[in-house]
Amino acid sequence: MYEIKVIDEFSGAHRLRGYKGKCESVHGHNWRVEACVYAKALDSSGMVMDFKELKKMLGRILVSLDHKDLNKIPYFRKLNPTSENIARFIHSRLSRGVKKSLKVSVWETSTSSASFED
Repeated sequence: MYEIKVIDEFSGAHRLRGYKGKCESVHGHNWRVEACVYAKALDSSGMVMDFKELKKMLGRILVSLDHKDLNKIPYFRKLNPTSENIARFIHSRLSRGVKKSLKVSVWETSTSSASFED
């Protein structure tokens, strides 16, 4: 299995509803996002897909999250904006253009991440 990966970042605020602890208050993170695409075979150019195209698609999604209160984004009005759900949100948007196996990981800190993959 071949894998390519691109990494980008966004900054945003959120609060976790129904959570007891510091994270129930509004706070922010500089999230690191990794998007991995997998393929059993390479295309005629010898690639899984073009890095530039994957990076562009990911960037368009992250613009919608950057410097936002994630709780106010329609997707997260009822769904808690946890790292797990943020990974799923990005994955669902990215999979519209990437027609291969995909994994999205969201790093909340340098030591904590959550992933969603198909």
